[in-house]
Amino acid sequence: MNLKEKLQRDMVAAMKAKDEKRTGVIRLLRGMIRKLEIDQKKELEDQDIIGVLNHAAKQRREAIKAYTDGGRDDLVRQEKAELAIILEYLPEPLDAAALEKIVDTVIAETGAMSLKDLGKVMPEIMQQVKGRADGAQVQTLVRAKLS
Repeated sequence: MNLKEKLQRDMVAAMKAKDEKRTGVIRLLRGMIRKLEIDQKKELEDQDIIGVLNHAAKQRREAIKAYTDGGRDDLVRQEKAELAIILEYLPEPLDAAALEKIVDTVIAETGAMSLKDLGKVMPEIMQQVKGRADGAQVQTLVRAKLS
């Protein structure tokens, strides 16, 4: 079963259970996916859907930070609950050791020696870790290795 079907099935289950929070979040995610499908004029693969889910999760994290800074604990709780639902559909994130191993392997394969080679290394790594690691985290690690 692909991710899109899982979202559909879970939305029906949430509606039957009268779980308004879960239903709302899943509807929002399905809407984001549908919009991207219409924009690209094609059916999205799981990797593309994971990208949409990552985008939604990133939005929630940014909102949590903004609401925390603004002292809006009620909205922080709401965003955290939505983030928890979104994270259920994302693959397990890579731990630091696994990410470092991938970075080391790609640096060795591409023969990167300095920060000038960052443009060769990053796309290769991001393709391998898509959806399982944050791009900023990867870039920080690569910069540390190449400098």
